[in-house]
Amino acid sequence: MENYIVSARKYRPATFDTVVGQRALTTTLKNAIATGKLAHAYLFCGPRGVGKTTCARIFAKTINCLSPNAEGEACNECESCRAFNEQRSYNIHELDAASNNSVDDIRQLVDQVRIPPQIGKYKVYIIDEVHMLSTSAFNAFLKTLEEPPHHAIFILATTEKHKILPTILSRCQIYDFSRIGVEDTVEHLAHVAAKEGITAEPEALNVIALKADGGMRDALSIFDQVVSFTGGNITYQGVIENLNVLDYEYYFRLTDFFLENRVTDALLLLNEVLTKGFDASHFVNGLASHLRNLLVGKDAATLSLLEVGASIRTRYQAQAQKCPLLFLYKAMKLCNDCDLNYRASKNKRLLVELTLIQVAQLTVDEGDVSGGRSPKKILKPIFTQPAVAQPSQAAPVVTPQTAEAKPTTAPIHQMPQALSKPYTEQRQRPIPNKVSGISVSIKQPKPTQPTATTATATISQEQPQQNEPFDETKLNFCWQQYVAAMPKEQTAMAKRMQIMRLNLRGGAQAEVEVNNEIVSKELAALLPDVQACLQKELKNNQLKINIKMVVMQQEDLAVGPREKYGVMEQKNPALRDLKNLFKLELS
Repeated sequence: MENYIVSARKYRPATFDTVVGQRALTTTLKNAIATGKLAHAYLFCGPRGVGKTTCARIFAKTINCLSPNAEGEACNECESCRAFNEQRSYNIHELDAASNNSVDDIRQLVDQVRIPPQIGKYKVYIIDEVHMLSTSAFNAFLKTLEEPPHHAIFILATTEKHKILPTILSRCQIYDFSRIGVEDTVEHLAHVAAKEGITAEPEALNVIALKADGGMRDALSIFDQVVSFTGGNITYQGVIENLNVLDYEYYFRLTDFFLENRVTDALLLLNEVLTKGFDASHFVNGLASHLRNLLVGKDAATLSLLEVGASIRTRYQAQAQKCPLLFLYKAMKLCNDCDLNYRASKNKRLLVELTLIQVAQLTVDEGDVSGGRSPKKILKPIFTQPAVAQPSQAAPVVTPQTAEAKPTTAPIHQMPQALSKPYTEQRQRPIPNKVSGISVSIKQPKPTQPTATTATATISQEQPQQNEPFDETKLNFCWQQYVAAMPKEQTAMAKRMQIMRLNLRGGAQAEVEVNNEIVSKELAALLPDVQACLQKELKNNQLKINIKMVVMQQEDLAVGPREKYGVMEQKNPALRDLKNLFKLELS
């Protein structure tokens, strides 16, 4: 029985032109070889399976070729190329840093570097997974990496560049390998299938390329697995069955359910998917990707961003025309929120079901709350009292009969009953820009000239004259109650007013002292509302609050020892007697 070689090894590139998806890097290396401008150290970094070690081997083989061709590739006929192809070349050394990461391994490598090549010009040392070297091994390697012999070239390969010391990075030319695109992967898989005599559907190869996530080695490994499952006839249905991939058909059906507001069918489809063993998180991520593809498929300019087969791309174009843009935006947002909250949710299935219900109701008409499953229901109002009409520009004439029938309108500024409750109860229901139901106006309302039609209404709206006596303690208590009920937006002002104290200056005249001009202006803007509220609470319309600016005087501070002694002597005259008794002098 002939020995079987996996496709990843059998079809490994042997020249720069056969490397897939790294055209810019291979061109740079070929030009460097053609011009003879070779660096002494290279760093190849990138994801797994994108060609880092392969390019390092091709580079080592090409620079030692005795007669390269016109395209800058190795001839595969000279002794150096034949030795490389037969894996007996002494000019190319590969070291696995994952298992040889000690200082002794690096010292042994440094000793080998001194020996010149027997055939060819260069000795190339390929160190794979170089990020696995210990810090001591890196430090032992620094000097040799910076100034190696003229015949030595180092090629370091890694998948995690961030783990390499900056001193190593500064000594290398860095080549970043990118992930291989879906189209390039599909093209290479089709080439391999043609070489092996295998029939494959383009959609099936596209699913394999998506599953490989940019790695050609992974794509070829999956390809061999699917070939064994299908017996040499790779179909789309066989690939999704073997790889346990959700079919596009599920998401196309689910989107149709969303557009028709069929919540029940969407939940049944989710149950079908979960019954087949798929994870709900994987289902949500696939749905988000499907909605993204629909958004991309709506415009011909972005249609090239769809990494799917030709037949699937046509289906995306057709369904994308049915989906409104607003629906796609909101649906993608809901799926993204579900994905973010999935890990922390205790009932994960319920979270996904709620997301599907919300998405299915995005296209429901504003007046239809039935979700497309039952007749529309209209809730009857509980209160039969008609709503209060908005006041018109001109106030109506109020007659004595209507004045008796209707209660008088409350003044704009009034102290609520909540101000007499404890502070903790008031803070439970904060109302923006209000003090427990009262509008706290920053600007004082402009007075309007009364007209003949509004004269009677103005008289009926005036507050009744009240003049109940109060003391300074009760006044400050109401002041603090007002401060405690101020909204969060005025926290800074409330803290300043909390330390202020009102002083009675005879009768109903109160005075508050302020030592800051800015605070004085803010308090003056707020004072009409405060005064109106306190008048209502104290039942005294004669209360007037004035603001008094107080200039803080700074006392002269004692700085020197003599000044300090003078202050102490003034406070305690016995200190002078003690000084004279012992005949003390200040130094």
